[in-house]
Amino acid sequence: MVLRNQRSYLSDILISHQLTKILTVIDWYVCICFLNTLLPVLGNDGVTLVHPKEDEPCSRCGSQLCECEKRPGKPCSECGQKPCECPKEPCPACGELPCVCKKKPKTKVKLADGKERTLQHMMATTFWHPDGTPMSAQQFMELLFGKLPEFFKNEEELRAIWSMPETRKKLLQGLTEKGFGSSQLAEMQKIIDAEKSDLFDVLAYVAYALPTMTREERAARAKVIIESEFNTNQQTFLNFVLSHYVEVGVEELDQEKLAPLLQLKYRNSMHDAIAKLGRPEEIGKAFSGFQKHLYSRPDPRTVCRR
Repeated sequence: MVLRNQRSYLSDILISHQLTKILTVIDWYVCICFLNTLLPVLGNDGVTLVHPKEDEPCSRCGSQLCECEKRPGKPCSECGQKPCECPKEPCPACGELPCVCKKKPKTKVKLADGKERTLQHMMATTFWHPDGTPMSAQQFMELLFGKLPEFFKNEEELRAIWSMPETRKKLLQGLTEKGFGSSQLAEMQKIIDAEKSDLFDVLAYVAYALPTMTREERAARAKVIIESEFNTNQQTFLNFVLSHYVEVGVEELDQEKLAPLLQLKYRNSMHDAIAKLGRPEEIGKAFSGFQKHLYSRPDPRTVCRR
């Protein structure tokens, strides 16, 4: 209802009777009846009552007085209950419900070199001693730390070995024979919070406490150098290889993956691949040669330290 009032005493009456609050449709009609009894006494000069129009029904619930907020929600389509009583999925990282990732502290482990390594919370692992008994993540890291000097003498040698597909393959085979297979190293990636990193980062972190880098960061650094060392067609293919490396992991850089990657990029046409990239030996040289740029020593100012 709209009141057009030229006399202040009408406002005083409305306030004194607490009629200025928000009213329902019924309240408005009660108000009108009340005012109609007063107007003959007060006089109705300058006062116009405009009766409210019939409210249109709510477009959502169809009721004259909207009941949207009052109506309960529909039952869950899975369990049939309201509110839903379906069992929730545990956190994929910690395996707990509710998630306790942020509540579980990290663990500092000091190895024989006197430097500390950081482990995520001591989650269930698949680490085993040669005799079949389980071992903790810390024990696995200590054991790996003790064996790595058998495979490389220093950081530079590790980078050189890991930069070439053939020598990297031999290193991984040797580690597997000692009980440090790809699945165990992948598990260690989770423990040191480096799942988006390279297996190189696992070895470098355990052996020398080097800060880790994500595969995406390594690929971005390599692309800058690729632009200056390779022609346009080679850049296109190598960037394609890097996208698979970032998505999948270091196994996409194996020499055995070269042919499948060429077929995927050039739609099974080796003729097109050779026409764009050169002879097979040139393609192989570019594929293996660019990898050193992924594992070259980075500027320490650009690396996030633990």
